[in-house]
Amino acid sequence: MLEQYVKKILTSRVYDVAVETPLQAANQLSERLGNQILLKREDLQPVYSFKIRGAYNKLAQLTAEEQARGVVTASAGNHAQGLALAAKVLGVKATIVMPKTTPEIKVQGVRSRGGKVVLHGDSFPEALAYSLRRATSISIPTMTRTPSPARAPLPWKFSVSSRANSMRFSFRSAAVG
Repeated sequence: MLEQYVKKILTSRVYDVAVETPLQAANQLSERLGNQILLKREDLQPVYSFKIRGAYNKLAQLTAEEQARGVVTASAGNHAQGLALAAKVLGVKATIVMPKTTPEIKVQGVRSRGGKVVLHGDSFPEALAYSLRRATSISIPTMTRTPSPARAPLPWKFSVSSRANSMRFSFRSAAVG
């Protein structure tokens, strides 16, 4: 399974828009925890987040007909900016529904990357529901952030508890098709 997962990573087209980011040693944290801790610098991506990878990969897998119709999603942050940039690079129209309460800097980030912003609702669930209704009514793909066969979850999860020296890794199975 891991071999298939690595192959998918290495053959994906995300590097048409994403940059290969470095690992950076977290020296003080490593010393404090007695282990080597490396940080993956996804903040160096064009949208300052790893979200560009999933958005671009999903858009690139759409058929030409689906791309021509455009896509819609709901987001109030990094996914929205990643999708807007990925859509711009691929020539796909992207409509991003954001809650009316979204900070202006996030709204401008989406617009500056070519996304059409629709402000709707006072919360994310309201914006999401509206985006799904809109997509259904005009028969265009949605770009939700829920796991799907095209965007399988990572086979691992990393978390840091609130206690300074307590770290844990947990592994779970992931369907990578």
